Amino acid sequence: MDLTSKQRAHLKGLAMNLDTIFNVGKASLTPEFTQGISETFNNRELIKISVLKNCIDDPREIANVLADRTGATVVQVIGKKIVLYKQAKDEADRKIVLPKDKKQSI
Repeated sequence: MDLTSKQRAHLKGLAMNLDTIFNVGKASLTPEFTQGISETFNNRELIKISVLKNCIDDPREIANVLADRTGATVVQVIGKKIVLYKQAKDEADRKIVLPKDKKQSI
């Protein structure tokens, strides 16, 4: 899912108040870690992940791999913090309403 700059800014604002719910440690991305994030997207649409100092992998690479494996979108990577967004499949389960994309006509 491609996000517009307005949608990304909206999600960044929501993520500011979120607590980190996952920590990537020296084991980096294990299948169990990826599975845990996938399961979390069943209950949440926006999650924040922290990369610990003992992890030698680049946070941006970790974010891209997690987004690819879970079907999520990388909202932002700042320092050692990663924010991922995955829209709920059912409209009834959607808690986050993204701003509409205005199509500009020339």
